[in-house]
Amino acid sequence: MSPAPPQPRPLTVVMTGGTSGFGALAAQDLVRRPRTRVILGSRRAVPYGEPLSLDLTRLDATERFAGTVATVLGDDRIGALLLNAGVIRRDTDARTPDGFEVTFASNHLAHFLLLRRLAPRLADGAVVVITTSGTHDPATRAGLAPPRHADADLLAHPERDPGRDARPRRSGQHAYTASKLCAVLTARRFAADGDVRRRGITVVALCPGQVFGTGLAADLPLPMRAAWQVLGTPWVSRPLRAVRPTFNTAAAAAGALTDLATGHARPPGAASYAALRRGRVTWPEPSVLARDDDVADALWRDSAGLVGLAD
Repeated sequence: MSPAPPQPRPLTVVMTGGTSGFGALAAQDLVRRPRTRVILGSRRAVPYGEPLSLDLTRLDATERFAGTVATVLGDDRIGALLLNAGVIRRDTDARTPDGFEVTFASNHLAHFLLLRRLAPRLADGAVVVITTSGTHDPATRAGLAPPRHADADLLAHPERDPGRDARPRRSGQHAYTASKLCAVLTARRFAADGDVRRRGITVVALCPGQVFGTGLAADLPLPMRAAWQVLGTPWVSRPLRAVRPTFNTAAAAAGALTDLATGHARPPGAASYAALRRGRVTWPEPSVLARDDDVADALWRDSAGLVGLAD
């Protein structure tokens, strides 16, 4: 009699950005897998996983979510922490209740706070994935205003930035690309932590490439939202993917996220930056600025100050 096939290991996933776009596809895939528990931070209820209230524009709401996660976990440990939510805005005029620019607060500060609060609940050998973007690297020539710096105070308060572009759209683009630079720097800084390394925790900043048709462009002007949706249609996106390696389907991006979460895709050596290219997870070097350890240390320290953590 042949032995029974091995059962998949139990996996508890905590995820943001799992209710729309490719994140929703990834969350639904994970929920369907045996012995897998998926806790979702979201502003709205969804009919899958375990949705918990989370508003990334509010640090108090982010703190409450982290506390609630710790409560519902009980003795359980987080096997995969997926910090996937993201926004891009038409300008940098909006502020959160805490007084921070919305894009930077949502994309970076809230996720930084969640990472710090939930790190003690990570299992040994856990995976942390922070969704970034190739637009963090000027060398990709992505068309968006590239990040000039990762100064947390200037990004939280762009009106203080002496190099700020006066054009609202370019300023909004910079807020987005700089927040994605912060994602890579945060992943590298966390991965280098001695306790993280001793516990065998894998940390990856994942660039899913350009995935049109998702809700990312919801806050952009109508013409840009319309173009974003049209570019996501199969009859338009398919020929574009043939010539642009950075263009990917939502299904491919979701697959990359779930492969990393479940350990089916693992970084070679000490790599912590992954980029989905032609539907395949690759491991290129991030931008020059993203590899600067002093910049990563300063961002870590200054972000802790902004969210009220003593570092």
